[in-house]
Amino acid sequence: MGINNLYFRNGRNVIKPIGNEMVILLTGGHAGSTAYSLIEKIKKSKPLWRVIFVGAGSAFEDKKVPTLESEYFPKIGVQYIPLTSGRLQRKYSIWTIPSLMKIPVGFFQAFYILVKVHPKIIVSFGGFTAFPVVVMGKLLNIPVIIHEQTCTAGRANHFSSYFASKIALAREESRSYFKGKDCVVIGNPISEEITKTNKKSSGKRHFSIFITGGSRGSVVINENIKPILIKLLQKYRIYHQTGMRNYEEFLNVKKNMDGKYKDKYEVFPTTEMWNWSRYLDLSDIIVSRSGANIVSEILYLNIPSILIPIPYSFQDEQNKNANYAKKTGLAKVIKETELTPDMLYKEILLASKNWNTIVENVKPTMVDDGRAAEKLLNLIQEQMK
Repeated sequence: MGINNLYFRNGRNVIKPIGNEMVILLTGGHAGSTAYSLIEKIKKSKPLWRVIFVGAGSAFEDKKVPTLESEYFPKIGVQYIPLTSGRLQRKYSIWTIPSLMKIPVGFFQAFYILVKVHPKIIVSFGGFTAFPVVVMGKLLNIPVIIHEQTCTAGRANHFSSYFASKIALAREESRSYFKGKDCVVIGNPISEEITKTNKKSSGKRHFSIFITGGSRGSVVINENIKPILIKLLQKYRIYHQTGMRNYEEFLNVKKNMDGKYKDKYEVFPTTEMWNWSRYLDLSDIIVSRSGANIVSEILYLNIPSILIPIPYSFQDEQNKNANYAKKTGLAKVIKETELTPDMLYKEILLASKNWNTIVENVKPTMVDDGRAAEKLLNLIQEQMK
């Protein structure tokens, strides 16, 4: 069996032969929003460039759930190539040994992909899937840029930094994690749709709440929303992005609601990246985890928010992201261990009561994320010279 058949059986994933095209290879795990923002900029400014994305085969290690990138990038003309890659797990589980066994497979596949498509440059957004691509890129003398979206440094980006030509940082705070490396602060790329969305300003509001846990959703947030959902719907319109795991559960909740609440409750598992700005535009308050992308969007649009950081994120990055937003006055941070439905309800009421005061007194950030995609594209062109 040939290597194409072995690793890339799905027709859309078969590696196509490359002629004299300018190929840009993007890679990363759960990097959909950031990568999409760069892809937008490339397609607008460099329409002759061909963009390929190498990512994970599944969103969850224990389930065959397609990643956001694999579902949506082909729809915008970006070839998605899945890569089998393991990772070093912090805790032993039934997946530890299988994951370790995948590590050499990932390096082998990465080498094959790079030889086949011969990209002019690799841009990595972190994640264990990206690491073998970065290492093999260095081995093949392909320029590598890594982009760190958080206020710290992801584990994969930390290791990848030893093989990178340039490191682009979203925040100055993460520079200390890359000592001695060639770093530049550019911000965190956000989509053009979001940059065109009106920033929140004071005035009378008919309050809407956007509840999200990122592309996967958050079981913890969903569990704390469920007991107070009807109480919230008595006061607010709600847009609820549940993730796939809880979608059917909340869809059934909606089916059993009184009609006057059904019309005020929009529930969905996930949404296309190009529709994400719609929910940000419609919402006055956000309840969310504190991933780098949602924090950047909250700050750019001045949206008062309640953030519940994942407590076990590497380098405590979600807590640091949340506190970065808290310093601007836009975010209330609640520890997951202290979160209760009643507390969440009270904080939402408080945010709506003080909404005008919050948006009128936002402290500015040092970096303009609205120009980050443009700066990253400029960096790519510099590194290809």
